[in-house]
Amino acid sequence: MMGLIAGSYFSPAVLATLPEPRQTDFRYDLATAHGYSKRAQTLKSAVLGPGKDFFTTRCLDSRRTPSLSNYVNTSLTEHNAAQRLGLVDAPPMPLTAQEWRRVKTRSVDEGDSSQPCVICREEFRLQPQVLLSCSHVFHKVCLQAFEKFSGRKSCPMCRKEQYETRVIHDGARLYREKCAVRIQAYWRGYVIRKWYTQIKKTVPPKDKQLRRKFYEKKFQELNDSLVRSCDNNVDEFLSTIDCVLASSRNVFHQFEKLQSSEIKEVDWENIQEKAVKRETQDCPICLTPLCVASLGTRAKEEERRRVFLLSCSHLFHCCCLEAFEHFCIEGQPVCPLCRSLYHKRLI
Repeated sequence: MMGLIAGSYFSPAVLATLPEPRQTDFRYDLATAHGYSKRAQTLKSAVLGPGKDFFTTRCLDSRRTPSLSNYVNTSLTEHNAAQRLGLVDAPPMPLTAQEWRRVKTRSVDEGDSSQPCVICREEFRLQPQVLLSCSHVFHKVCLQAFEKFSGRKSCPMCRKEQYETRVIHDGARLYREKCAVRIQAYWRGYVIRKWYTQIKKTVPPKDKQLRRKFYEKKFQELNDSLVRSCDNNVDEFLSTIDCVLASSRNVFHQFEKLQSSEIKEVDWENIQEKAVKRETQDCPICLTPLCVASLGTRAKEEERRRVFLLSCSHLFHCCCLEAFEHFCIEGQPVCPLCRSLYHKRLI
């Protein structure tokens, strides 16, 4: 019958005279119009239940199928009538302001905002939270995620369906109070510890043993302060002495340099006589003879190794003394034997 009505060209007056179809005929005609088979219709009714019609889950365009729209409106009217007669449970009415106050009072009495969120097990802190009509409190993000992954709108605690929500800020207020109390506690502890330390340093105790320890500690502090001041004075005094000694050494070194640089020819003769009297035959550095007497020819005499005479009357080979001076890194070289500053002369 539905196919005949949908495909006919009857006027609205003629359609109004037709008998009103039953719900079973409407289901069959709707399944035929949308390509559903009888088996698919039976399966969907078994899954959704006998009270939930599959045609209510699909939007119908009244301009394209005006007759089907009339059937849907008729079915909804019958459903509302069944609710008025008590045959079907009617949806709950929205809560009034007074009822919301009761729900919030119940939630506050149970302390839900002071407890962690049931879903994520974390404190509410400053994050948005929602109050359900069943007086349970959750994070707004957690509740949305629960509804998304569960596929239905039911309370995670009491499983109440078709609940209402309202955004509250009790958790944020409690978190601010908790933070303020913690900051005040830390500040009071710091002030009391500082005050007690100052009192402990200045006020002696009444107990005899504690009083004795108090004064011992005081005397020890005074002694330490005196020792520290004395140490500073001694260090300054020693540093002054070091500076004076360093300056005096510089003066003596300069004086020795002046004296050693003023060696005259007469002094060199005396030094040479002193070296001859010592009868030194070998070089103290390489331990080889200073000169070879058996060499008689002039060519061999030129090949003799040259000898240096120092101002301290010691004799060395020229190459040996130059090598020794080359390896003396620290300051002016001294004599390898007597460790005195010298002037050298080739003989």
